[in-house]
Amino acid sequence: MATTVVESKEWYMAAYAPEGVPTSDHLKLRSVNLSLAGDSIPDGHAIVQTLFISVDPYQRTRMTGMQDGLYFSQFKLDEVITAFSIGRVIRSKDDNYKEGDIVLNPFSPIANYCVVPAGSLIRKIDPTSGVPLPDYLSSLGVPGFAAWVGIEVLGEPKAGSNVFVSAAAGAVGMYAGQLAKLKGCRVVGSTGSDEKVKLIKDDFGYDDAFNYKKETDLDAALSKYFPDGIDIYFDNVGGEMLEAVLNHVNKYARIPICGMISEYKKKWTDRDGVRNLLNMVGKEIRMEGFLVGSYLDRFGDFAKEMESYIKEGKISSKYTTYHGVESYVESLGSLFTSTNIGKVVIEFKS
Repeated sequence: MATTVVESKEWYMAAYAPEGVPTSDHLKLRSVNLSLAGDSIPDGHAIVQTLFISVDPYQRTRMTGMQDGLYFSQFKLDEVITAFSIGRVIRSKDDNYKEGDIVLNPFSPIANYCVVPAGSLIRKIDPTSGVPLPDYLSSLGVPGFAAWVGIEVLGEPKAGSNVFVSAAAGAVGMYAGQLAKLKGCRVVGSTGSDEKVKLIKDDFGYDDAFNYKKETDLDAALSKYFPDGIDIYFDNVGGEMLEAVLNHVNKYARIPICGMISEYKKKWTDRDGVRNLLNMVGKEIRMEGFLVGSYLDRFGDFAKEMESYIKEGKISSKYTTYHGVESYVESLGSLFTSTNIGKVVIEFKS
């Protein structure tokens, strides 16, 4: 590459957003010059050009300025924010990586280019494998792995089990339902629009679904869709939905908690409390929060199973794709509305 200096745009945390959805008042874009000269790269590092960035709800939890018992540390003010990415190595001073390698980076600055320790890169990706690159941020990435851990490991599904998935058209929910169906379960999902109801039934194979925004009584809705009760609830939203579910679970039900997106925009003192936790005692319910980082020893099992499903055409993915680094604030905001479908990614100019 003849060019020795490139301009890279990057997002940084200008001010914390304790409530609501972060805007351009909180997140700012700046330009920096990055040298590609070999002597400017530290040993054991590589320069990576970003191809795709993953946009995920957990990123919002790192922008409040308050730890609040959440599971990720806060972004520091004036420092670049990070996300999972797929990129191309354009310079390397590490023997394990060479120019042109496609890599998965879990702590990538949201920027056009970055200099990273080569040891922080998770894996190389074979671009000729026939698997679309965004799938490594979705079905074969954290969303797919989270769905697999919640359903396969914690949910312990059995054929005929009644499974409920909230945020069923989202990045994790779309896979949780499909994995449960592949285990022979009856699966119902909730989502935020009639379009998504149709999507998860037609494309993801859900047995049924409902638009929670049209349901004035969640208890009545769950009675309708689960006359025989709920055996597994894959929770992505928390709040009122979790409370309603606890009135409809069967004895020994399992509730893997992947996230609680309905509460992410609120201070902890304003979040919805769950008043009927006592139901867990009489029905001996197991409710368990989880982080995929605690199950990395199972990632090989997950990848083998998921890759076989993909090759057999048994898993379907949907994406909402934004374009260019400039679109980050808009794409992040879409996670907290009903505008996005499936996995949200940003495609960068290659």
